Amino acid sequence: MKTLVRAGLVALLFVRGPVAPAIEPPKTFDLKAIDAYVAATVKEKQFVGLSLVIMRDGKIVLARGYGKSSVTGDKPIRPETRFAVGSITKQFVCACILLLAEDGKLSVDDRVAKFYPGLTRAKDISLYDLMTHTSGYPDYAPLDILDQKQQKAIAPDDLIRTFAGGKLDFEPGTRWSYSNTGFILLGRIVEKVSGQPFGTFLERRILKPLGLEQTAFEPKKRGDDFALGYTSFALGDPEPATPEADGWNYSAGGLYATASDLAKWDLALMEGKLLRPASYKLMTTPRELKTGKTKDYGCGLRIARLHGETILSHSGGVSGFVTRNAMFPGTRSAVVILTNTDYTDDTPLRDALLALVAQQDGGPDVAVPTVRGPAAAKVAQELLKQLQAGEIDRSRLGEDYNHFLTREKLRGAATRLKPLGEPAKVEVESRYERGGMEVATLRFTFKSIVLRGSLYRTPDGKVQQFLVDRQ
Repeated sequence: MKTLVRAGLVALLFVRGPVAPAIEPPKTFDLKAIDAYVAATVKEKQFVGLSLVIMRDGKIVLARGYGKSSVTGDKPIRPETRFAVGSITKQFVCACILLLAEDGKLSVDDRVAKFYPGLTRAKDISLYDLMTHTSGYPDYAPLDILDQKQQKAIAPDDLIRTFAGGKLDFEPGTRWSYSNTGFILLGRIVEKVSGQPFGTFLERRILKPLGLEQTAFEPKKRGDDFALGYTSFALGDPEPATPEADGWNYSAGGLYATASDLAKWDLALMEGKLLRPASYKLMTTPRELKTGKTKDYGCGLRIARLHGETILSHSGGVSGFVTRNAMFPGTRSAVVILTNTDYTDDTPLRDALLALVAQQDGGPDVAVPTVRGPAAAKVAQELLKQLQAGEIDRSRLGEDYNHFLTREKLRGAATRLKPLGEPAKVEVESRYERGGMEVATLRFTFKSIVLRGSLYRTPDGKVQQFLVDRQ
């Protein structure tokens, strides 16, 4: 739920004990070295506990727990340990809204007034504004400490009236400012439209269909498989964190999950098992403001580039917990880090692991160029579809490939490729550098055949070569 601005203050205020030499991350993607690096970091940074999952090409290659589930006793963190994941909840909320939109029960362009006519500027603020933090509604929880109001239970509608019924922070759609308030609204709108409690709708439409058996929304009973959250102040010993009272986390941050379940969720999103392509595109497209500027945030997800790969991510923070979830759609990879420690900075660890996963296909000695535009798998899928149609967007092609791809070649490609239909799967098998270009080798799986492909792109995003042939 928190925005984790606190992370920048950790080194100044919360470093515990003597300053130790920085632990160097591995230079290459070596699972044993990564495991040792994480274990050493957890010990040196004095995390109470941490759960890590790394997924590569759709397969979990590392699922480990480090440290303890609680300070008292010897119960270790295991892959099955559940954590409060905080604002990672928001991507689930946005998926619920998009599913209802696919059902024809609402539109992301619907105005808040349709559901809460009495709120400030309700006729001018859309659900899409709420989903992208551009509504102007003030955030009810901008601090990283548990403030006084959050220690008393509140009904979601009372919270909404209090924080979305007064003055806006800015004109809707003109700025981006993180607001938990908007996501409480979205959760209640899911309830009003579906006629079900938010947790019930989430379970029926997302958790059960995707097999997320260790994920729950605001669970009332929390057994031994739940980690206990810890906090600290000014170098003090870890102490159990007081959780937010009922109503404050709700659909802004009320989810509990294991790292493995979040990796399953990531894969389902990336492979299109939950949302239709148009919904997924909206969810993962940066929000364009009315000013013409673009914010690096879609619907419950941040969008960035790392070593040429698109990365979709979000952090989470509720009292006693800090969490991270990041996925690479181009390579179907993900990194999930869950901690039950809210006073230790996990940013260096996260950045090191993301860099290792992003660079995995390039190898230690080859820097794959950063390419403008979508990830290789998406571009390849779009180009394949154009070849099947016999029409190509030549503005995306380099001069030599444009000359090579004659009308006769296009007609022949369409005749041979169109009968194959849409591929069931498009996979990037490797990425490397050649001649200053990003080279991606691909695998297209159809019902009747498997094709291999190669995609060459220069840093400006121009396609210099795209070839497909039998595997």
